[in-house]
Parts: sequence; structure tokens; C-alpha cells
Amino acid sequence: MVTTDEILKAGILIVDDQEADVAVVEGMLRHAGYGSVTSTLEPGEVSGLHASHNYDLILLDLEMPTRDGFQVMKDLQAVDPEGYLPVLILSARPEHRLRALESGAKDFVSKPFDLAEVLARVRNMLEVRLLHAEARTYRQDLERRNEEMQKALDNVKLLSGLLPICAWCKKIRDDQGYWNGIEQFIREHSEAEFTHGICPECTRKCAMGSD
Repeated sequence: MVTTDEILKAGILIVDDQEADVAVVEGMLRHAGYGSVTSTLEPGEVSGLHASHNYDLILLDLEMPTRDGFQVMKDLQAVDPEGYLPVLILSARPEHRLRALESGAKDFVSKPFDLAEVLARVRNMLEVRLLHAEARTYRQDLERRNEEMQKALDNVKLLSGLLPICAWCKKIRDDQGYWNGIEQFIREHSEAEFTHGICPECTRKCAMGSD
């Protein structure tokens, strides 16, 4: 379960070539309590920044002269470790909504935007992003545990069921009807290795027999 504190600590990057627009969005987010907000006016820097910081959310303007938002998303797809683009588009051209979503963006807000709507979409996207990260961590942990369990099972063959043991000589009858010593039987039916010693009872018997 994602907490409000985790959401407010999420890493956010604002990408816009207009300094005034960056100031508005950044001020809005910080006023709402978000404490890890950075920005860049250079769209060419975005993929490198994301590769280094793995942002939980990228607020991306589409209309930038040197490199538009579509090119930025293409760059991000090459560096995102999960193939998941946490991109919220802010654009003055609502006709680009479908193309932006098809290009990998997770949401779209038209400019001029309503601040309350942007905050609501930011929170929703961050909650989904953090839940996605939690699920990934849980899945990786489960896969690791399964691998450890499989290694343990590969290293041990369990003896199960009823074992026919001779009451006198203590040999065990195998599936083919042959009677084998316990040590031979265990070697053939498990991965166990043996280290030989003498138990206290046998030690006493040997001592008594030598008297």
C-alpha cells in the first residue's frame, strides 16, 4: 500500500523550454508538499537525467523548438530500465492527445491547465507508479525465493513412503527386489554424502569386546 508520505517524496522532473511555465508548475507542486522536484529547460538532457535518477514522474511539454516531446519520449524508451514511461504531457494542443498516449505517455493535460486537475493527475500517476514498483519488487523477491527453493530441491532428493527393511540384517529392498545395505540405498536415492564415525553405543561395545 502506497502512503501519502511516499507519494510526496517521489522524484519528479519538469521539462519545458519556457522558464515561466516551469516556475508555475514547480511552485504548484512544492506548495502541495512534493519535496523532490527538479526541472530542465533542455529537452536533450531528459534521457540522461532519467537514466541517472529513474524519476517516478516526468511532466513533459510537447512544443519545444530544439527537441519536441515526441522525440524526448523516444529517447526515454531507449534508457528506461522497465519499458514504462512515467510521462504526463502538458500541451496547448489537445489534438496531440491520442498521438502522445500512443507514443508512451501515461496521461495528458491541456494548457492552459487547471491546477487542481494537474495535482489530481500527478497524484494518481505517482500512486500507480509506486504500486507498480512495489509489485515489481515483490515479484523479484518471489522469483529469488523460488530460485533458492529450486536450488534446495535440486540438491536434495527426499526419501518418502514405506521402506522395506529386513528385521535382522537391516538391509533395504529396492524397487527391483534386490536387498541393499542402507548406505548403498541412500546413495542411490539421494544426493547425500557420508562421513563415517562411531556412535557412543558402538564405542562402548567395542570397548567391552576388547576387555
